[in-house]
Amino acid sequence: MHRIRYTAPMCLIVFNWQPQQSQWLLLSANRDEFLQRPAAPMHEWPDDAGLFAGKDLEQGGTWLGVTKDQRWAALTNIRAPGAGPDNPSSRGALVVDYLRSGRSPKDWLQALDTSHYAPFNLLAGDRHHLWYMNNHPQPEICEVPPGIHSLSNAHLNSPWPKARLAEAQMAQAPADEQQLTRLLSRRDIWPDDELPATGVPLAWERMLSAQFIRAPGYGTRCSTGIRTLNDDIYLAETTWSAEGTIDKEVSFQLHR
Repeated sequence: MHRIRYTAPMCLIVFNWQPQQSQWLLLSANRDEFLQRPAAPMHEWPDDAGLFAGKDLEQGGTWLGVTKDQRWAALTNIRAPGAGPDNPSSRGALVVDYLRSGRSPKDWLQALDTSHYAPFNLLAGDRHHLWYMNNHPQPEICEVPPGIHSLSNAHLNSPWPKARLAEAQMAQAPADEQQLTRLLSRRDIWPDDELPATGVPLAWERMLSAQFIRAPGYGTRCSTGIRTLNDDIYLAETTWSAEGTIDKEVSFQLHR
């Protein structure tokens, strides 16, 4: 079995974006990562009052974060083996830098030099605006329209089987942040004729096709649910053990 070296955190996100509504965001996300890579569960960062996120204890960044002033961002990699600079900067720092910046999502993304990073997708938003960026094969930035969207390891709304399923699941999802942490729970792999061809070995293409991944030394580490209601943001996160069972659950209510 090949060991994969080209994955990065947060491999599946689905969200319902309705900026003019009182419930302006529902989101469910699975973070996939090597089991040996240390991470802290979602918490309020001591040096960043009002910033809530998990933390990658190896590089210091995060895969998804929210602030009390209604800024939020999330990151996935683009599965493109061998692409990117030889010594890339940490992609997890992008989420933190945006949340700390105080700038509008559009202005912050337009000023970003993406050449220092391995391939990534980035969502950066607040209550009123949401923007998407990727840097592979060429940098692209666009505003996200209202509606249900998915993001895995291709581009926004790429029709991978697990992403299409996620969109259908979100259309029926309850407005409950804890239940949103269980939304992306399919552990079955998809048939070979439905798999994308991303340059990884076929055995890994199969294992990575599941929404909830269990593979040798790698898998879904945590699942996050976000529900909003006017000025309140409700967060829930489940951390998963190496066996795919619940290890820890946390929840927070943020009020602007």
